[in-house]
Amino acid sequence: MAPTDTDHWTTLAEHIHVAPYPRALIGLLSTLALGGCTTLPNGHGWGEDSTYRPGWERIRQSAIGAASDPWVWAPLVATGVFQIDDWDRKVSNWARENTPVFGSQQNAEQWSDDLKSASTVAYHVSVVLTPSSAVPAEWMENKAKGYLVGGAAIWLTSKTTQELKASTDRLRPNGLARDSFPSGHTSASAVHTQLASRNLRSMDLGAGTRRTLDAGLDALTIGTSWARIEAGWHFPSDTLFSMALGNFLAAFVNDAFMGLDQDSPVSVGIVVAAEGGAVRWQLQF
Repeated sequence: MAPTDTDHWTTLAEHIHVAPYPRALIGLLSTLALGGCTTLPNGHGWGEDSTYRPGWERIRQSAIGAASDPWVWAPLVATGVFQIDDWDRKVSNWARENTPVFGSQQNAEQWSDDLKSASTVAYHVSVVLTPSSAVPAEWMENKAKGYLVGGAAIWLTSKTTQELKASTDRLRPNGLARDSFPSGHTSASAVHTQLASRNLRSMDLGAGTRRTLDAGLDALTIGTSWARIEAGWHFPSDTLFSMALGNFLAAFVNDAFMGLDQDSPVSVGIVVAAEGGAVRWQLQF
């Protein structure tokens, strides 16, 4: 029987088969260890300021910041768009029949597993490379605290995904199960790559290097999403919602409980002036 999304939250030790592109991304992440510093700009180590009592104001700000991330609201908007004129089913049928990217449903299914696994590995590599301390005992303690925050985001994403699957009871495009919405593969990839992207901000990287790595992480989630569609396990709206879900929970939990003042590279806001209003889009480099 072909695997479904109900049992794919595997351990790092089980991630053996990784496709060539993810291997290249992880290799690039690994090279960053050669030039990394041992502390953050504030003198603290990554994970050192993690807290289980961030305060309501920080929680509010983190929720607003996460919701305003384009990787959260854009997939949600697209989810709604795909409900127009039955585009959801039409695109799903076309992708399953033509498999334009992966060549076959079997290949698409294998790639979805590989890309999801690579997303998880990329997160763990980014945790190891974050500057935590030059003192071994402090390094271990800080990493453990940071891992607890990341683990909470990952667990919450998994739990929310499974609860939604059970409550929505949506039939998969291939008709083999009634747990199509949302996509567990995609939400798993999204939460791991968003956490990894957050970790990149704590490293002493050039703007070009950070943009390249972020693009690679985004590609892992997008690739996972499309592979699940070509494999016949999901509709586009399933994976788009999952992308938004994983990105939101990763950004919210990380920003609220890591205790770091990490500015987002992208911000969106509404500016009201006497002559009218405007939407402000800011991209930091």
